[in-house]
This record gives sequence, C-alpha cells and structure tokens, in this order.
Amino acid sequence: MTKARLDEDRLIAEHVDASWGRSQARLRASGVPVWSLVGYLRAYDGDAEPVRRAFELSPEELAAALAYYRRNRRYVDAFLLLNSSD
Repeated sequence: MTKARLDEDRLIAEHVDASWGRSQARLRASGVPVWSLVGYLRAYDGDAEPVRRAFELSPEELAAALAYYRRNRRYVDAFLLLNSSD
C-alpha cells in the first residue's frame, strides 16, 4: 500500500463517520455530510478554499471528506442525482 493511501485511510478513519451509509457519511466534528461538501464544491467549480471556510473546516477535515468521496463517488453522486431539483 502506498503512503498516500495510508494517509487517506488515516484521515477518513479520524474525521469521517460512515455509519450513516456510504452516501450519507458525515464529518465527525461538525456533522456536515460529505454529499453537501461535494455539492458546494461543484457550485464553486472545484475551488475548495471557499467551501472550507464556509463550513469552518480544517484542511484535514476537508481532505478527509474528499478522500472519502473519491472512494465512494458512485454512492455520493447517486444521492446527489436522486435529490437534485433539475
């Protein structure tokens, strides 16, 4: 396993609570759902800094959420699609 993968594993374990289900995982400290962060990132064209500030997250928390999303993209994207107003 690569160091990057181990770092992501640590971040996810430390900051993400996936007991809500893959599409409903939340950050432990704030309770912010990963899907919500992904939706805001899309609205900001992928610019993470305004999203991080808006949710008052540490860089590690946002990195953990994004690592979780990369590993569970299909579940989070399906949730967003099913709950979009488009």
